[in-house]
Amino acid sequence: MTNLASSPRAVRKAFHEELGPGQRSALLSWLAFTGAFAGLRALTYSIRAGKGPFRNVSVGGEHLHHYMWGIAMLSGVGAVAVRGEEAHRRHPALAISYGAGLALIVDEFALLLDLQDVYWARQGRISIDVGVGGIAVAGSYFAALPLLRRLRRQRVHPPIPAQAPAPHAESGAGSPGAIRGASGGQGLR
Repeated sequence: MTNLASSPRAVRKAFHEELGPGQRSALLSWLAFTGAFAGLRALTYSIRAGKGPFRNVSVGGEHLHHYMWGIAMLSGVGAVAVRGEEAHRRHPALAISYGAGLALIVDEFALLLDLQDVYWARQGRISIDVGVGGIAVAGSYFAALPLLRRLRRQRVHPPIPAQAPAPHAESGAGSPGAIRGASGGQGLR
């Protein structure tokens, strides 16, 4: 197996050359979904265990579930998609917001279906985490596959650096000196 570690410049170049605008948006959405979902799982487990600096957010004694923030994010994404200019619809921030907002909702999907007992029941919660986490990783992988293939090709067959052109003689056919002499001007530089 080849080492796929590449420079950030090579990854960025492959990202823009190998993926079309829709593919780039899909990849960013999947990666944002995967990262947000994993971060939310860690955050909610630490809050539930009482570890770390984070606590639940409440207003007037009512807990604000994070699916509410996800709905707000997707509403914003929808507004831009429906009414925004093309440059805004193609902006990477929109794809990232979509993936992260969706993760905020999916993470608490059982609560939206009013299955409150399943959400924190050990067997139910673990199966949901593993299932959604697996889907997120698989989706990210398949969305990134063209990019990964490009980077693998570059590792196996690195591009040959361009060689400097051979120096021209000052006089002779085709040289800048010959052009300058024929035109009486400064020639090509």
